[in-house]
Amino acid sequence: GYGYKVSALRQEIAAILGMDRGFTGILIGVGNIGQALMCNFSFKTWGFDLKAAFDIKPELIGKQYEGVTIFDMATLPDYLDANHADIAVLCVPKSHAVEITELLTKHGINAIWNFTNVELTAPGGNSASPIIVENIHFSDSLLSLGYYLADDLDEKAARSAKANRQNQL
Repeated sequence: GYGYKVSALRQEIAAILGMDRGFTGILIGVGNIGQALMCNFSFKTWGFDLKAAFDIKPELIGKQYEGVTIFDMATLPDYLDANHADIAVLCVPKSHAVEITELLTKHGINAIWNFTNVELTAPGGNSASPIIVENIHFSDSLLSLGYYLADDLDEKAARSAKANRQNQL
């Protein structure tokens, strides 16, 4: 736009959103959702460097997706003790969500991006360093789409009914 230095504006927005802070992350659960995120979502574009992934399936251990190595889940505590990670992307079955969240927070994870379909609350932490949880619910997005579709159909039906009444006059 006129009068704005676009590059400076972008830098300021990136700073506000934390995109320039060099946050690091790990991904837990390299099933369908985990693989889709690793292969199709550009973490770096949004200011996060995905450093490692973890899973229990032997056939996945040692593989790489987009340059990120998958490690055995059993090594997660040692990895977190030796390597700093700001965020964990949680893509495990819902039956394991709470126990893995507790393990992550005990080992210094500050934020969780939760794709488990379990509403996680901020476990552990303290007022000086609270744990941040962002719960992602696919059903919420689908229901939003349903709402907008229904609203659009209702609006079209109302316009059509009004046009029919006017034509009958």
